[in-house]
Amino acid sequence: MTDRLKVERKRILDTNTLILLGVLLAVVLIINFLANDYVKTIANLCGIYVTLGLSMQLINGFTGLFSLGHAGFMAIGAYTVALLTITPENKAMNFFLEPIVPFLENVQWSLLPALLMGGIIAAIFGFLIGAPVLRLTDDYLAIATLGFAEIIRVIFTNTQSLTNGALGLKAIPKYSSILWSWIVAFITILFMIFLMEGSYGKAFKSIKEDEIAARSMGINLFKHKVMSFTFSSFLAGIAGGLMAIHLGTIDPNMFRITLTFNIILIMVLGGIGNINGTVISAVVVTAAMEILRFLDSSINLGFIKIPGIPGMRMVIFSIILMLVVIIRKDRLLKEN
Repeated sequence: MTDRLKVERKRILDTNTLILLGVLLAVVLIINFLANDYVKTIANLCGIYVTLGLSMQLINGFTGLFSLGHAGFMAIGAYTVALLTITPENKAMNFFLEPIVPFLENVQWSLLPALLMGGIIAAIFGFLIGAPVLRLTDDYLAIATLGFAEIIRVIFTNTQSLTNGALGLKAIPKYSSILWSWIVAFITILFMIFLMEGSYGKAFKSIKEDEIAARSMGINLFKHKVMSFTFSSFLAGIAGGLMAIHLGTIDPNMFRITLTFNIILIMVLGGIGNINGTVISAVVVTAAMEILRFLDSSINLGFIKIPGIPGMRMVIFSIILMLVVIIRKDRLLKEN
């Protein structure tokens, strides 16, 4: 490819990104001021999953590290935000079996500092876990990160005085709104664009393509892998915090491996290493999963009444995904 073609391709990608951001901003503002609460809820979830999808792209799509630990980092962020924002009175209500640890009893932060702290603590755990685990590769790395996510879930289930155990946390202040979720999503999109166009992003991509060649070019593999893992953990922690304030209640069972699989699904459908595709995929997949909920309940067509079948929504959704992947697999898996 000549230099001119490369410049033209880059210009088109920049234009497409600007158009996508402009369309998303317009749609978000319209929904925020004109739509009903149900549509706002779906749009809110879409913004959260955009951040999650891009955080997964950073480590899996761009750096080539197959990690399955995202649910664990989300749990850390969600519980951190919840414990920092719940009022002392509601903490006493939640922790009726065993009192909460004294240093959190009277703590109440506003949303922004709590979100940042959720991301920071998730990033710290990402660094501590990544340092030993990222020396592994391929399937071994996936198994190790999956084990970490399960360990976090089990710890949260059994630390009654810190996380309220299996009962979870309720009465989390619902600060969540479309604007909060999508402000974070837009910041994440811009962060990913600038990161991947910089020297660190190029180093991440080179590690994915060929580690031996990257090392021969002077790239510190361990440093960049840990950096990618830490950034991804930070974004997952932020998204977990947004999920907590959106739902108003959390428990350890929310953060099972199936949650990580949903994020991987968004990443793959959007295209491995494709920022714009991941954003579109996150919106489409999240909206489709909510819109198809009517399939779980009975449907009255007038001349016939179809009884509801629990789980039918996911069956139809899975069939649609299979057809999309089979028909458009070349486009879906195209990298930037």
